[in-house]
Amino acid sequence: MKSKKIYILVLFLLYVLQGLGQKDSVNVLEEVVIDAKLKDFSTGQTIITIPDSLKRGTRPLLTSLLNYNSPIYFKENGLGMVSSPSFRGTAASHTAVLWNGINVNSQLNGQTDFNTINAGAYDQISIRGGGGSVVYGTGAIGGTVHLNTRLSFKEKLENELYVGYGSYNSLDARYSVKAARGNWSVSLSGAHNSSDNDYLYPNDRGENMNGQFYNNTFNLGVAYRMDPTNIFRLYSGIFSGERHLSLVRPSETRTKYQDAHMRYLLEWENKMSAFTSLLKMAYLKEKYEYYSDIASDNSLFGDAENFILKYDLTYSVSEKMQFSTVLSNTNTKGKGSNLGENSRNIFSVVMLMKHRPTEKFSYESGIRKEVTGNYESPILFSSSGIYRFSDLYRLKVNASRNFRIPTYNDLYWTSAGRPGLKPETSWQGEIGNEFKWRQLELNLTGYYIAIKDMIRWLPESGGVWRPRNEDEVHTYGTEAYLQWEKGLGETQVALRGSYSFTISENQQTGKQLIYVPFHKATFMGQGNFKSWEIEYQLLYNGEVFTRSDNNSRYNLNSYMVSNIGASYTFGKNDNYQLGGRVQNVFNTAYESVENRWMPGRNFNINLTFTF
Repeated sequence: MKSKKIYILVLFLLYVLQGLGQKDSVNVLEEVVIDAKLKDFSTGQTIITIPDSLKRGTRPLLTSLLNYNSPIYFKENGLGMVSSPSFRGTAASHTAVLWNGINVNSQLNGQTDFNTINAGAYDQISIRGGGGSVVYGTGAIGGTVHLNTRLSFKEKLENELYVGYGSYNSLDARYSVKAARGNWSVSLSGAHNSSDNDYLYPNDRGENMNGQFYNNTFNLGVAYRMDPTNIFRLYSGIFSGERHLSLVRPSETRTKYQDAHMRYLLEWENKMSAFTSLLKMAYLKEKYEYYSDIASDNSLFGDAENFILKYDLTYSVSEKMQFSTVLSNTNTKGKGSNLGENSRNIFSVVMLMKHRPTEKFSYESGIRKEVTGNYESPILFSSSGIYRFSDLYRLKVNASRNFRIPTYNDLYWTSAGRPGLKPETSWQGEIGNEFKWRQLELNLTGYYIAIKDMIRWLPESGGVWRPRNEDEVHTYGTEAYLQWEKGLGETQVALRGSYSFTISENQQTGKQLIYVPFHKATFMGQGNFKSWEIEYQLLYNGEVFTRSDNNSRYNLNSYMVSNIGASYTFGKNDNYQLGGRVQNVFNTAYESVENRWMPGRNFNINLTFTF
């Protein structure tokens, strides 16, 4: 109750401040800003934005897109099955996923399954490495992934239909429309992805049994410009899917898993003089049902609802300095077969500042504090700067304290949950070097992360597994990003690559964490000549440990996978594109999770129609 009173009081004072700061002069809001905090408060960190052409060139689920175009390592229990990330050597719950600026990691297990996100349903996908808890909240330790819907008031009507069909009776269908006229802007997209997923395992190991899946995604964004200073926006995202979880051995019982989420976000942006305010109200719902025997109607379930109220007031002192205050209240209600019914309320205050004293130097800092009755939250901070030595070289530095709060499973699991758990905290720093020469861009980053009070589920007396703040983990390493584009007459050539070297050690044992490769590399080469486009992709993942004692006998071997695609554009207005792809060209036998083999060589054809 006390935190709610503080929230209302501070919210009222900020509105009064905004009113006092209004003058006759106004700034017209021409276009909806995409995740302004990502743009304005990432001074010392590297942001990778995935080009639209790459989203068409890979499998539709987000795992595949990021696996081939980022340093994030993915554990995938077979094609289309459960997929969890490891960003900079951290655990799956240490990567936060932001949907139009709202943290949508599961309240039940604290992470996002990247095979429940259809990349084709989003206009912009970006990745930011390093800590971001001050701005984005829980889980933003290894990095953040941003999914955004792009809206603009520039008059247009654009439609795109994509249909792909491939091996294992796989279907990929996507449709999107963007329309804007006057003071209205609309973006709508829908996607369907399904597969029998009955591929053969390499070396006569059998067939992927009980692996079929389907999922559907629907996204809608609407913006209305009421007058030159006020914009209202509505976003919605709906996902539903079913997976029959692949078997390791034919004798196992067949199972299936159904999950769904619904997300709604209403925004009001007001800009007057030096003040910009953004009020957000969001409702998020997630649920799942797990059938341990596909032939039975009995299931286990989990269900969580999130109500979020967020107010962001930014004051621009000048073109070189701005301050921002963000107030947020999140109320969560959860229930499940093994959770009972529980709720929690979290109120947070964030203070941010950005300053550019000279044309060559800028810096920013921020703090965050949360108030809740469920755990004792630490004060978080971040500070970063960037200095441009020349047009060829820029130096970036960042330091921060971040955290991950205990999940519903950690706190309330029947006969095992531990309400007294502390949040995991991390101290981290990084140094980035940016080089740019003509069309060549190179980013080199070194980082260090120290995670304390890491939550682990461990056996206790009587064989009962319970969570406790147990581990301390240090991760450190380097990341490199390379990009080059060149126009050669009628030919356009683009090259992109990434490399990461990662050490992630349990400080009690001195051992590397399981499923964290020391080395990962990606490469993409793309060429356009007249109506033709050719693309080559390469993914290399180094050897990984699967046992906490680092017993090499059980290691997963390193692997290199290549994909090749080609397309031809035709039609009166070049509005048709016919393409084909060969995935895993060299028929590499590989697995990213023990005994979960991925497909060998397979094929896909696709047609894109724009009108």
